Formats: sequence, C-alpha cells, structure tokens
Amino acid sequence: MSANDSHPMTISEKIFSRASGKEVKAGDFVLANIDLAMTHDITGPLAVDGFYEIMKGREEKKVWDPSKIVILFDHQVPADSLHAAKNHIMLREFAKEQNILNYDVYEGVCHQVVPEKGHVKPGDLVVGSDSHTCAYGSLGAFSTGVGSTDMAAVLASGKLWFRVPQTIRFEVEGKLPERVYSKDLILHLIGDVGVEGARYMAAEYAGSTVRSLSISERMTMSNMAIEMGGKAGIIEPDVVTEKYLQERIPGYKLDPYWASDGGADYLDVRHYDVSNLEPQLACPHNVDNVKPVSEVEGTKVDQVFVGSCTNGRFEDLEIVANMMGDEPVAEGVRLLIIPASRTEYMKALRAGYIEQFMEAGAIVESACCGPCMGGSFGLLGDGEVGLATSNRNFRGREGSAESFVYLGSPATAAAAALTGEITDPRKI
Repeated sequence: MSANDSHPMTISEKIFSRASGKEVKAGDFVLANIDLAMTHDITGPLAVDGFYEIMKGREEKKVWDPSKIVILFDHQVPADSLHAAKNHIMLREFAKEQNILNYDVYEGVCHQVVPEKGHVKPGDLVVGSDSHTCAYGSLGAFSTGVGSTDMAAVLASGKLWFRVPQTIRFEVEGKLPERVYSKDLILHLIGDVGVEGARYMAAEYAGSTVRSLSISERMTMSNMAIEMGGKAGIIEPDVVTEKYLQERIPGYKLDPYWASDGGADYLDVRHYDVSNLEPQLACPHNVDNVKPVSEVEGTKVDQVFVGSCTNGRFEDLEIVANMMGDEPVAEGVRLLIIPASRTEYMKALRAGYIEQFMEAGAIVESACCGPCMGGSFGLLGDGEVGLATSNRNFRGREGSAESFVYLGSPATAAAAALTGEITDPRKI
C-alpha cells in the first residue's frame, strides 16, 4: 500500500492501514493486529486474570502468540511487599506456562529494556499496559498505553479496536543552547499546548532540531507525549534510527515508506524555534505548569532523583557526572540515581560514574522505576521538595500528598544537587 495510489498519509495512518489490512484515515475505527504487547509487574496480574476470564470454558487457554508478548518486572523490584512478591510469582508462572519472554531478573524499566533489546521497529503497532508506552514512538512505531482489560483482550486475540488518531505535527527548528536538552524541549511543548492539548492524537515531532537528537533524547520526547494527552509520540525514522536498530536487529534495513507523506492531513502544524530556549521546569502539581528556570531559581530542594524511563540512560548520567566533577552533593540534599536498565548501569559503571556518584554522597540503586510512581523507595515526606528527571509531578506522585515535585533535565538536576536549590545549570 503506498501513497501513490491513495491519499497522502501520516506515518500513523500508514501504520494503522498495514495493521488493519486496509487503507484507513484519521477518524476511522479499525480492528488492528498488534505487533508487540508489553506488560509489567503492576498491571500484568490484572491482565492475566482478565485473560483467563476470556478463555473460560475453552479447552486450550493459550495466548495468541507468545513470541509477540514481553513481560518485565520494574515497578516494585526487588519485591518490596508480600503482595508484590505474590504478583511476581504469578507472572513468572504465567510466563513459563505460556512460553513468554519474561525479564524477571530486574533488567530495568520496561520502556528502556523493550527498545534496547530490539523488540520494536519502525511501522510496528505496539501496546503496553503502561501509559508511557508511547516512548517507543522514538523509533517510528505507533506505540500506546492501554488498560489491563484491553491487554487481556490482546493476550487472547492479538487484536484491538482503535480510532485512528488525528496528528498534530510539532516542527522544531534551531540548535538547542548549551545545557538545554530534549527534556527542556518536551516540557516547553507540553507547557505550550497544555495537558489536554493533544488528547487522543498522535504527536508527531519533526524538524531539524528533532532530527539532530540521539535516540536517547528522542525517547525522552516520545515518552512524555501522554503528558499532553497524546495517544502516541512519534518521530519519523531516519539514519539515526537505522544505526540504533542495526546494533540490535542483525541485518536491519530502514524502509523509507515509514514517514509521513508530503500533503498529509494534519489537525495542526505548530512551529517552534528553540535557539534561545532556556532550561525548563514543570512545577507542582501538573506537568503543563512549565516555567523557565529563571522564574523558580532559588527554590530549596530536599531530594534530587535522576532516573526513570524518561531520563535514566547513560547519556543522562554522563551529563550529571560531567557537571558534578569531583564536587560533593550539597549538605542536606539526597541525590538518588537509578539507571534505567542493567545495560545502562553497566555502561555507567565501566565509565567510572557510579564510583564518582557514590564518592560525592549520592545513593545509586539498581535499575528500576524507583520513586517515580511513589512505590518502593526514595519517597518524599510532608513538606519536602523534590526535583526529578522523571515524567510526572502530580500531587502525591513521589510520596506524600503534601510534598512538591519539580521536573527538569539531568543538567538541571545536577545543578540542584550541587547547590541545594533550583539553579540554572548554565551557571555551574
């Protein structure tokens, strides 16, 4: 199917056309074939219960295709309660029974491990029972989060109903200034369009600025599409994508078809020049409450958290390490560093960064979600202020409902860890 014998299509329309076996456009309802389904230790048990409910009365209770399903443990690992341990046991048994690949040895955060291990490629339709599944759009897939009930249906049938979303295209031009990163850019876009500005739409990131980003930086952008209400955050694959995938999928060759056609129909095209963008922070208690660092400088912080599926990769840790040098963490500040995966942890270990962080007084944990969802450890108490590189700052998200969370880039996090307050990283 090509645009030559049809209307010009967005990349999202192309993916849904392939997945549903017919040419479709935004607004159409389709029953689409899923290429990959991902679930984890929090949402997985509900999905498995739902799967068995669907299969009740059938002689063979088998998932549709075990090779297209991945299970990960990342939210409560190692098990932090008897309830968590029970969930882990259940999922291990389900994976073994169904012959499903299960990363249960704490490989890291699902949204880092799935692309890192070569499970996603351009043109794929991917669902995960986690809202930040949109992260895989960084590789040119249409990837979206679904509830546990929908995931149960996918486990049983391999199909799911969708309304093909309209697309908002974000055209970004200009060179990001020094110590301004893709995290600052995506916060700026979310602050501009608002928390519902792209509701049930595909956010398509384009322009020379986006093309200049590494896959790590693109993951940050796609990961946070949900924070503007987006169904997906998609970036057209290019040579950068191809190189990343060739390291993971032997013999992979990029198909140029997976790009939006000239003349494709967009709901809106928004233009940005980031040449003068300053570091951005999402302020309590909403991700679209975005302000430039100059407006919140001097705010005291109790804890700095560097990690999560948004900014826990080697490149992020390297930014922090380079900014901190041999300086210690400021007195009265807890610096918590959690690499996004075992692979990223090992890269940082070999580079000497783990030792450097520990010498500075930081706490380095094994790869997992950590305090990002208010579970496990590293929670904020009443009245405490945290600065995190993660993706959400809702009231009570990282602990007490009486705490305050700011979101920023790894550079902004490093600056706060060194000074004990929100500081413009360009001043360090």
